[in-house]
Amino acid sequence: MKANSVKNVVLVHGGFVDGSGWQKVYNLLKKDGFNVAIVQNPTTSLADDVAATKQVLSQQNGPAILVGHSYGGAVISEAGNDPKVERLVYITAFAPDAGESVQSLIANPPPGAPVPPILPPQNGFLFLDRAKFAESFAADVSPEDASFMADSQVPWSVDALAGAVTVPAWKTKPSWYLIATDDKMIPPPAQRQMAQRAGATVADVAGSHAVYVSQPQAVVDLIKRAAEGGE
Repeated sequence: MKANSVKNVVLVHGGFVDGSGWQKVYNLLKKDGFNVAIVQNPTTSLADDVAATKQVLSQQNGPAILVGHSYGGAVISEAGNDPKVERLVYITAFAPDAGESVQSLIANPPPGAPVPPILPPQNGFLFLDRAKFAESFAADVSPEDASFMADSQVPWSVDALAGAVTVPAWKTKPSWYLIATDDKMIPPPAQRQMAQRAGATVADVAGSHAVYVSQPQAVVDLIKRAAEGGE
């Protein structure tokens, strides 16, 4: 690693899943000499998830790269204001501006865009239709792994969905963005628009919303570019 490179990486998962999906990314980063920590978001509210992320950040010895997938992008946009965070990496993630939430960003999908198979709330929590999970979330993941992800869903609170970012960290810290061009949860044009608005360095990869599971090397390659501050 270069002398000015950041060696601490904190990984933040999104809605419906937990931190175990990062395992392949974790293994590759560790092999490359990074210190890696994984946040287990309760996904009960944005504030709770930001608090969980800051707790992990507090344990880092030195500056860190904060990586968020999907809803995790909203979490890192808020938690990224922590002084330990030097750089941000968005993996097919939401990058809300001040006052925006995931709920507001998905409120008016473009005509013809795939509609994520989110079931009506149950006691204030959301799930994806298990029968449609693989197709919408993990189309390029092995059927066994996609089935496990569908059957081990973490309840995602509507409060988390509606949690609005106050001061987006991407306005003051450099960011990188991986666009998954086959994503059926967040339309790729929406990803590109958020990445450009954030002034992020962009990489494209042909992959599903679960690109962090199906193509961990592409995710690691972008994190390594961020670690070295490279374009």
